[in-house]
Amino acid sequence: MPQDAFTIKYVAAELNALLCGGKISKIVQYDRDSLTFIIYTRGGTVKLDICLSARACRMSLTDCDRPVPQNAPAFCMLLRKHLANAEITNVGQLPFERIVAVDFLCTSEFEKLNMRLYVELMGKYSNAVLTQNGVILGALKTTAIGENTKRVLFSGVKYLLPEPQDKILPDDLDALEKAFEYAPADRAAFISQKVKGVAYSTALDMVELYGEKITAKDVHRYICGGQCNPSVTFLNGQPADFKAKCADPERREYPSVLEAQRAYYDYLYKKQTFEDAQKKLRSALYSAQKKTEKRLQIINSKLFECLGAEEIKLKGELITAYIYAIPAGADSFEAVNYYDEEGGKVKIALDRALTPAQNAQQYYKKYAKLRRTQESVTSQKDEAEAKLGYLASIGAHISSAENLVDLEEIAEELKNLGLLKDENPKKKKAATPPFREFDILGYRAIAGRNNIQNDRLLKSLNGGDIWLHTQGYHSAHVAVLCGGGEIPDGVLLAAAEICAYYSDGRGGTKIPVDYTRKKFVKKPPASNAGFVIYSNYKTILVEPKSHAELLKGDL
Repeated sequence: MPQDAFTIKYVAAELNALLCGGKISKIVQYDRDSLTFIIYTRGGTVKLDICLSARACRMSLTDCDRPVPQNAPAFCMLLRKHLANAEITNVGQLPFERIVAVDFLCTSEFEKLNMRLYVELMGKYSNAVLTQNGVILGALKTTAIGENTKRVLFSGVKYLLPEPQDKILPDDLDALEKAFEYAPADRAAFISQKVKGVAYSTALDMVELYGEKITAKDVHRYICGGQCNPSVTFLNGQPADFKAKCADPERREYPSVLEAQRAYYDYLYKKQTFEDAQKKLRSALYSAQKKTEKRLQIINSKLFECLGAEEIKLKGELITAYIYAIPAGADSFEAVNYYDEEGGKVKIALDRALTPAQNAQQYYKKYAKLRRTQESVTSQKDEAEAKLGYLASIGAHISSAENLVDLEEIAEELKNLGLLKDENPKKKKAATPPFREFDILGYRAIAGRNNIQNDRLLKSLNGGDIWLHTQGYHSAHVAVLCGGGEIPDGVLLAAAEICAYYSDGRGGTKIPVDYTRKKFVKKPPASNAGFVIYSNYKTILVEPKSHAELLKGDL
């Protein structure tokens, strides 16, 4: 939901009730558009996010942890200087404005000062301005005197509010009723254009609630009535928006606007962080794949050159066989190919400066060189193709990852391969994430999240447990822990569907999945992570299914 004045009214009121009397413990500026305040309150420590980007401006609580930058920007240092240990005395919205004023009591050894932080939540014009007695001490986004702007925002000048909009105040019922006498059919657009502090999406919610014949009294009651049902709306099972008032049937209600807002924006942050991490891994993997493919092209080109090795050898043999018939100084001669049943002839080029015997030796040397090259590049080709397959398996696990934890060990795998730089080598490694675990009709099934986990999963199994892997696709290793006993067909089917889902065949309909006992699965020495060979297997065709309803306590 856009941060219109209607929504901000509830946010500011709830922040005031929560933060009044709280003390600033820490201030962090993660990027050019965001500030975070760690605040000690009577109810415990809270984390207040102030985001001033054009697309997601807001003041909200958060539970997300973000990497702290090594160097604090100038505005962050200014806030730390003045507001460290300051007490919050009030949080309030300026009447029907998208501006929240946060008042602080700043105490030092020598004096007590009152300061105010204006948080302007106005889309691309969003800003944070620290003032004392109405004079600007600093701003996140400053302007210069020479700039063509109606507001000057820099240290030492008086803070001025943005110019007021020529709109009707929502608490002025008489003005609303007069305006509604000429309201067009599109009431949502009319309300957002004429009523101060109401975004188009909020106006749409009003029309949804009261109908197309919504009246001025309905608008007044909606905005000034005070009742709300904070909710997060859903689309295709995923959070789509948060709202202070909501009539959408696909919603989850929360006890406060702050809680609904926190749930929605924390989801967005985790989603964006996950997608960024996934993109980073894919980029590193893509570079390695392109490099390996280029190397394979060079190898195949060399192998193509070696295709004529046997013909070179034949020419050396024919020179040796017919050496008595070759005149000195000849530049070529024709000889009958005694390997050809039809008695075909071969024309052989000669170096006039060499004797026939020396020419034969030249052909033998060239043949020997081509054979050595062929043997060398054939093993290199096998190595390159194996590496491409291994990299493709990593790509499959990146695609099937569902959260940041799934990506952590994949990143570690890429770092071990030298494909990803370790940006923080001193950082303590996170605890090893557990396997995905499923309860299938009382049987415990586990699935690896990546190649490293697939190896660990294999080691953890009993020889009689059922092990599954897709045929012809890269996939997670899946196992049903049965201790050597037989399992019902339904259990096997569900485990195979899970295996197909966590594979690069996920988009298909009938995916072949091999299954066998663990005792028939071997990992060759010095092989890549996740690589195994197996025998005594059977194959089942299944449709990929996540079986989220069977998943136990995933991260």
